[in-house]
Amino acid sequence: MLAVRVEGLTRTYPTDGQPVTALAGVDAAFARGTFTAVMGPSGSGKSTLLQTAAGLDRPSSGQVWVGDTELSQLSETKLTELRRDRIGFVFQSFNLIGALTVEENILLPARLAGEKPDWHWLGSVIERVGLTNSLTRRPAQLSGGQQQRVAIARALAVRPDVVFADEPTGALDTETAAEVLGLLRSMVDEFGQTVVMVTHDPVAASYADRVLVLADGRIVRDLPQLGAEKIAEVLATRRKG
Repeated sequence: MLAVRVEGLTRTYPTDGQPVTALAGVDAAFARGTFTAVMGPSGSGKSTLLQTAAGLDRPSSGQVWVGDTELSQLSETKLTELRRDRIGFVFQSFNLIGALTVEENILLPARLAGEKPDWHWLGSVIERVGLTNSLTRRPAQLSGGQQQRVAIARALAVRPDVVFADEPTGALDTETAAEVLGLLRSMVDEFGQTVVMVTHDPVAASYADRVLVLADGRIVRDLPQLGAEKIAEVLATRRKG
């Protein structure tokens, strides 16, 4: 069963000169319970693919499905509700609210939806991300790695169809990045979550089951897990080509 599917996805941005094409007819499917890394050079379209697949940006043409829901026909209100209720987000900059405690940040999606939190599920998530003893603290009192753990817990709070992660370890040191990537991996293996992660780092991509490589707005390679060294070789070959 698929968590997300895109077909014929294009995204063109107007400029003063020639329009810029960020996506040029992308077809991709992401199965439930899998971890996919999306890679490519700067300007390849990888972040645009994430943003359009997540409903953060509307494509110029093509279709996006989250589960059985096709996004193009949704109003802005319905699209906002879908992102809130069925999609989790993890960004490089954490995007936590400094005035809220860790627990309040994690509960925010459910409260915005006017729903009662599923405490059994949340308890499992909070324990797994290692925040049980930090719930009353505020983001400024946490390390970068701890803040990203809060962001991951918040993304999982509503048991989303998919978690989209955009360079989630870009602001972290190597050791902390490995901890966060291991945590994302465990969410797939232990909880059956679906993760789609944009990254430039072959080591980060080595945690995924699958690697999509974009260039010039198109998917040019769809690879099984090869390991960091082989992934780096593939990227280097693409740059030389």
